[in-house]
Amino acid sequence: MSGRFAPTPSSDLHLGNLRTALVAWLAARSEKKDFLIRIEDLDAPRLPDAVAVANRQLADLARLGLTHDRAVVRQHARTPLYEQAFARLDGLVYECFCSRKDVAQATRAPHGATPHYPGTCRDLTEPEKARLRHVRPPSWRVNAQALPWTINDALHGSYSAVVDDFVIRRADGVFAYNFAVVVDDGLQGIDQVVRGDDLLESAPRQAWLARQLGFAEPAYIHVPLVCAPDGSRLAKREDAISLTRLREAGVPINEVRYRLAASLRLAGPRETVGLRDLVERFDPAKLPREPWLVDPAAWL
Repeated sequence: MSGRFAPTPSSDLHLGNLRTALVAWLAARSEKKDFLIRIEDLDAPRLPDAVAVANRQLADLARLGLTHDRAVVRQHARTPLYEQAFARLDGLVYECFCSRKDVAQATRAPHGATPHYPGTCRDLTEPEKARLRHVRPPSWRVNAQALPWTINDALHGSYSAVVDDFVIRRADGVFAYNFAVVVDDGLQGIDQVVRGDDLLESAPRQAWLARQLGFAEPAYIHVPLVCAPDGSRLAKREDAISLTRLREAGVPINEVRYRLAASLRLAGPRETVGLRDLVERFDPAKLPREPWLVDPAAWL
């Protein structure tokens, strides 16, 4: 079986991406799994320079020493596979004609409760759907009916959430991330998913969907994010640090690798460690649970 790292080619890899990639690589190698790379470029036509950015991302992973097994997969070329998986959900999906405004109004929840799509279009009659198709093209939702689902995460433990009728194919015909990632993980034999903990909330719906498609649920490790000293997410700031900027600033790749390892409690102060050392030391149970606070000025 396999682990993976799956970046979106919207920007160069920053410290948060690199740190998560390192954890994913170490988790796979420590359990003698294959390590795969998948470029999640469903929206490639809308992303400027997506191919060039993806190539830079792959180069950065290679510089960090994160070798991969098997060819790199790019989502934009896998639409036929998504079509086949979509067909297997016949009877579990329905057309939705709600606009974003409709959904926002319908899911407005009182008292801070988590909003869920209420199934507005779930029981439309055929004449009603025929009339609405002349108004706007439909998206497609799964008929989950707000079922609770629980996943287990190596850092967060048992995590439960309600699975609402989420979109798996958009009105423009493009398959949604929550669908494509499940199909890809299932078809690639991914049984270990490592990613940022900003995606923890989506894990129950993806695990539920995996079951509906006949795939096994993967083991999860949701890694804390990298934040600025004020607690804001570094990836969302203009001063997010990429490996290219670090290289231009003269920071050696060994220093980058050391600081990433130290942030994960895998290296002591100024200790010289190689990737093989990190594999031997890796234990997901000992990873930090809190965000890594980084001052960009201390790096550049």
